[in-house]
Amino acid sequence: MFKEIIQPRFNETDALGHINNTVLTAWFEGARDPIFKIFTPDLDTRQWKLILASISVQFKAELFYGLPVELRTGISMIGNSSFEVHQEAWQNNQCCAVGKAVLVQYDFGAKQKLLLSLEQKAALTEHLVSAS
Repeated sequence: MFKEIIQPRFNETDALGHINNTVLTAWFEGARDPIFKIFTPDLDTRQWKLILASISVQFKAELFYGLPVELRTGISMIGNSSFEVHQEAWQNNQCCAVGKAVLVQYDFGAKQKLLLSLEQKAALTEHLVSAS
């Protein structure tokens, strides 16, 4: 899995004193950059090849300001033109949130999905994880 350590910001907390639930989708999106680079190595949005088909987050425990969070990102499923990204947010050695995002390779000009190439599938397979 790709791993990234982030420091929660004060403005990401909510009135209940923990990280707001809306923040996780932004954290997970940022942690998908290594996956994006498989399709667009320079992250040039004029050459973008992916669309987000769905996203979900399951909250398992609270996350707090002042403590680092480790984001873990891998691939849990590879289809013909789509794949599922599995992500986790860990704090204090505890998995606090699990995210799933389905991405589709897409031709924006033709407005249609594109098949994943063998090279793309091989690159995604290098990061295959068992999603629990």
